[in-house]
Amino acid sequence: MIARLPVTMALSALLASVTSIPVGRGRKPKDTEPPYYLLHALPAAYSGAPFSNLNEDSSLVYQVTAVSGPDPINPDSHGVADQAEWMADLARTAILGRDPATRLWLHELTIPGVRVIGRSLDTEPGGTNDPADAIMSYVQRFRFDLTST
Repeated sequence: MIARLPVTMALSALLASVTSIPVGRGRKPKDTEPPYYLLHALPAAYSGAPFSNLNEDSSLVYQVTAVSGPDPINPDSHGVADQAEWMADLARTAILGRDPATRLWLHELTIPGVRVIGRSLDTEPGGTNDPADAIMSYVQRFRFDLTST
């Protein structure tokens, strides 16, 4: 069976290292003000042999929420849609970006005992619709198809 925690940890590390933006797993990152990402694990689908067999496949979906915020230099500023969309673009490139020459992923998602056989954008509900909000967010859901090695 493919354990979810190592996948979550690898995805969180990949997103934080590639974008240089803090990532909170299920909650705001500690001691951090926006901008940051929120990473949520959503319900999973498993297939293949019975759970007693170690050669399982799974399809895991994660929600990445880009949370924009005010400019720290200007306390009267607000989060803006442009920043949230820019952060969504960074996340999309970090997770789905490919080298045009080799077609390999730009950023390897390394998970012990697991091979990533597919990555895709599952759905992209988009951003909040009120630019007057002090904090804006942008939601994307990514699907990872995995197999045991």
